[in-house]
Amino acid sequence: MARGDAPRDSYHLVGISFFILGLGTLLPWNFFITAIPYFQVRLAGASNSTARILSTNHTGPEDAFNFNNWVTLLSQLPLLLFTLLNSFLYQCVPETVRILGSLLAILLLFALTAALVKVDMSPGPFFSVTMASVCFINSFSAVLQGSLFGQLGTMPSTYSTLFLSGQGLAGIFAALAMLLSMASGVDAEASALGYFITPCVGILMSIVCYLSLPHLKFARYYLANKPSQGQAQELETKAELLQSGQFFNPICCFLLFNIMDWLGRSLTSYFLWPDEDSRLLPLLVCLRFLFVPLFMLCHVPQRSRLPILFPQDAYFITFMLLFAVSNGYLVSLTMCLAPRSGEMGWGGGLGVGRWVQSLGRDRLQGRDGPSCFWPAQP
Repeated sequence: MARGDAPRDSYHLVGISFFILGLGTLLPWNFFITAIPYFQVRLAGASNSTARILSTNHTGPEDAFNFNNWVTLLSQLPLLLFTLLNSFLYQCVPETVRILGSLLAILLLFALTAALVKVDMSPGPFFSVTMASVCFINSFSAVLQGSLFGQLGTMPSTYSTLFLSGQGLAGIFAALAMLLSMASGVDAEASALGYFITPCVGILMSIVCYLSLPHLKFARYYLANKPSQGQAQELETKAELLQSGQFFNPICCFLLFNIMDWLGRSLTSYFLWPDEDSRLLPLLVCLRFLFVPLFMLCHVPQRSRLPILFPQDAYFITFMLLFAVSNGYLVSLTMCLAPRSGEMGWGGGLGVGRWVQSLGRDRLQGRDGPSCFWPAQP
């Protein structure tokens, strides 16, 4: 709530600024992942002049670099690490440096991505530069978002809502930009260049909005005139957000699940155990139902109907890691073993293999080795 003696937000300029800042934090990344067909074409060795970049609905060539897998790892892992690291950076790096420095770094990295549209590079170096950009963009984005949330903790709650609304609009904005790029009628290279320049403009707007905040009386009242314990208050705000679940749920429920699920799926590139004739596989699948009571018995605030046998959050995180890696591994394993299972299915007549095989028969025909998303093993 706004304080009784606080000035008014004239023309809602502070609210608009935080909305644009929210948009700017996720705009580059949404533009990046929306343009995956462009990166796949470049990694296939197609020249810029002939590539169907952002102009058709083609599915892209074979992913020889495992681009999607590397993007997932090198985006979510730095995001997790630097979100945690930001809780320590506040002690030695001023808030302005963290926010403005992150915005400038993201702007330069995305400007590099746009410039590479005009540069002919072989797939190997292009892949290395792109993956480095992915890693650094998400690292700076984690510091940026954490710092802005700490700043929003001193503002009325409606400004946090505006900031989150701006983040939600980033994906819609990227999708609309892609549609406009496809319908523009210009050549593919110019279309891709214009597409990647758009988020650079968004970041520049975010920088202008952040620099304008100290000159707005309403923002200066809440931000510039913090109590003497300003940094301690920022850390306390972050701790409250973690306790309320705003960071715990995205990190421990979604981020960790997706990382470990990806790891589990990747394991089938190195070994396939148990084999298609073993009764252990359906048993392992059924045993995953045990995670249901384990999660139900973890600590949940304000719950009275079920006992809490696992009061520490470390139990929940451990269960989530095991749940995610087993999910990824068993899903990938069953798809890999389906072509091998024959008419009898697993376990000499369970029929599960035949059912899975019938679902993907057309897609699996004519492929050698395990039918996985990763290279077949000898």
